[in-house]
Amino acid sequence: MGLAPIVGAFAAGLIRDDVHYREFVDRGEHPLEDLIQPIVGFWAPIFFVLMGLRTDLESFAGSGVLGLAGALTLAPILGKQACSLGVWGRGVNRLTVGLGMIPRGEVGLIFANIGVGLTLGGAPVLDRGTFSAVVVMVIVTTLLTPIGLKFSLDRAARRTLPRGS
Repeated sequence: MGLAPIVGAFAAGLIRDDVHYREFVDRGEHPLEDLIQPIVGFWAPIFFVLMGLRTDLESFAGSGVLGLAGALTLAPILGKQACSLGVWGRGVNRLTVGLGMIPRGEVGLIFANIGVGLTLGGAPVLDRGTFSAVVVMVIVTTLLTPIGLKFSLDRAARRTLPRGS
């Protein structure tokens, strides 16, 4: 159909919904997640290695790549925190919600990889420096999120403890 492979992967994920396989599991078959785990365990590391191999470390010496990486890292952090302000409800920890939305690494890498392969007027849509900046953003947001979530959840737990505990 001419669509990017990620669209097919998304459709496969929709089909993989447990409701379609509940009958098999009820009669003693393995859940689908157990069956595809070896495939994921094999291909996921290869995907990340390939993305790392596409990263041009020399591009970091170029003008503005680290600045772009910083801006690309700051944008999802601030953007997700702004979005979390729209979460309503009694006792909702908006900071935790916002922090939990930050990492979207695999999808960002997939789109960046597609952009490197596409050309417009003979020039790549995404140059190697920009791709490298996206890789830095993915790494930083992926590593910072668990640290931020631990801080936020610990802070929330301390607020709910009775005084003197």
